[in-house]
Amino acid sequence: MLCLEWEESGLNPLYVRQYQESLDRNRDGKQSSSSSTTSSVPPDPDLVVGSMVEVLLQGKPPLYGVIKWIGTFDDQTNKVIAGLEMEEEISAGTDGTFKGKRLFSCAPHKAFFVPLNKCRKDKRFQGDAKRPSQEEFGTIETPDIDGEICPPDVKTPEDLLPVCGKSRGIQGHHNSCYLDATLFSMFYFTTVFDFIFNEPPRPDSVPEHQRVQKVLKEGIVNPLRRYNYVRADKVLKLRELLDKLGTIPGMMGEEKDPEEFLSALLSQVIKADPLLHLSSGEHTYFYQLFLEKDEKLLLPTTQILVELSFLQGNVKLKEVPSCLMLQMPRFGKDYKMYRRIIPSLELDITDILETGIRECIVCGSLARFECKDCHLIHGQGLSTTAFCATCIKMSHQHKKRQAHHPKELMVPPEFLAKYSQICEESGPICRQNGEPLGTSHDYGLPKEKMELFAVLCIQTSHYVSFVKCGLGKEAPWVFFDSMADRMGEQGGYNIPEVQHVPELSRWLSEDNFQSILDVEDDKNLPEHMRRLLCDAYMCMYQSPTVMMFR
Repeated sequence: MLCLEWEESGLNPLYVRQYQESLDRNRDGKQSSSSSTTSSVPPDPDLVVGSMVEVLLQGKPPLYGVIKWIGTFDDQTNKVIAGLEMEEEISAGTDGTFKGKRLFSCAPHKAFFVPLNKCRKDKRFQGDAKRPSQEEFGTIETPDIDGEICPPDVKTPEDLLPVCGKSRGIQGHHNSCYLDATLFSMFYFTTVFDFIFNEPPRPDSVPEHQRVQKVLKEGIVNPLRRYNYVRADKVLKLRELLDKLGTIPGMMGEEKDPEEFLSALLSQVIKADPLLHLSSGEHTYFYQLFLEKDEKLLLPTTQILVELSFLQGNVKLKEVPSCLMLQMPRFGKDYKMYRRIIPSLELDITDILETGIRECIVCGSLARFECKDCHLIHGQGLSTTAFCATCIKMSHQHKKRQAHHPKELMVPPEFLAKYSQICEESGPICRQNGEPLGTSHDYGLPKEKMELFAVLCIQTSHYVSFVKCGLGKEAPWVFFDSMADRMGEQGGYNIPEVQHVPELSRWLSEDNFQSILDVEDDKNLPEHMRRLLCDAYMCMYQSPTVMMFR
């Protein structure tokens, strides 16, 4: 356990009680008044859980961290103690335990317990502090660029040379990794989110609507696509605007999650049309996978989890989205429902569409009915619930299925007319040697599939991303970390890095599933593979067809 040596004089119990009352006022949303005393002993009453602080050590540079816990212990000192999660590992640090008790959770060697009066607000991010100068982020210039800049055209390994390496991607700056990894995924190699730049102001839009669009496009996205690098001061401008205009506090420096950034940008500031329209009437930008855990699923894929979540939630997509962002079944940074999840390279959403053209699980012809009670009876997957008019009757003659409740599917009239014409020309479906001759391919039944183009991952409190460099199965993948390295210590700056991950498509192929299962300890997986399978936080899919019309 690591704790700074406590001062011999301890805090007055009266002050401890007064300080606790100030914390309670803070939690109720009221302003707490600062202590009028100039003494260095009492801690700053404005420091609460979530505050970014620096710890002063005599004769040493400050240590920086975020308060994760505040409290006292039943001992002689009555000191108010802060449990911090530090920016950097400390050799004698813990994973959130102190005096044999777990007070919070974080990565090993990052927990630091210290009297609260030895903490002060992080000067780097105080509202009245001097804004960092450009020199504090390094000497690489990334001037604003107007106009339309396309994503890099990456088709061969040689095309990756200007993309990969140190000082590539988006430079991180103090808890910005959630935003860096998300922006890198959204804009570097795809145009699926470029509609944001053309969203016109609405009557209820913020006055700075076009200013945000300009900062995002000309200050971040265009330089990223042209220079393959964006300096942190450009992202800081966007953070300032979101902090000012949105309702989510702390965008300038506190730890946040990708969905908080997406909500602030898309919903509160840009007020973009929602990407997802659900049969429940909900309209949203991303979908959280909520489902009951199946202990038999040892290595679930996103395909399986999506189908289970939509099935159990009794919901469908009303239309094919240009982009489908899926939050993995985990809660916070610590609890994960499944130890490993395979991000499916291709996501078939046919069976979760309200008007999806589905095929009968028995004969392969056009399905007209769905019976969710039949799930898993005829095999794996949501496709096992679809039947044609003939097979739904035949299947439900079984006494165990007579109590099922099939529902008629919503087949678009225009497709139904086209399908009827094809059937007349091709003849009825028949069977020969027990195998169906008519198939979805023979009858032109379309499948709606989306491509995986990014996976946001989190390990403890640091976000990174795996991103696909273009469209198609042959497109290469890269790994991005906005804080991969650092130049200098106090007053230094982060160095981002982009790495080619040539094995990613093979790792996620079905042929490799058994090899993954054979590795019992996650630590024995290759580093990138472990982060991809064990730390996935959000998977992003795009529809190359629909995004063209967005």
